Amino acid sequence: MGHDREFNFVKYRIDELNEKTYTYNYTLVGGDSMEAKLQKITYEIKFEQASDGGSISRVTSNYYTDGDFVLKEEDIKAGKEKVMAMYKVVEAYLLQNPDAYS
Repeated sequence: MGHDREFNFVKYRIDELNEKTYTYNYTLVGGDSMEAKLQKITYEIKFEQASDGGSISRVTSNYYTDGDFVLKEEDIKAGKEKVMAMYKVVEAYLLQNPDAYS
């Protein structure tokens, strides 16, 4: 994590997809993106209606490490920046192609 490199694969497990509460929980359990001393990362994503008619996405991440291994804050921040860049690409695509999700 935190290094500027591309990944070949990641392995996720979907834990919950709740259409009533607009929540999506999943776990990153493997792949070449994982640090050696990182067991898993869990994510909870919740979508809420914004006052302007759009939506707000809230993401909570929990990192599970082996032993006394401590993730550096800079690595967590770098990972978050990559995810935000991906969100912006998806958002731009969906705004340009509203029929893609209707």
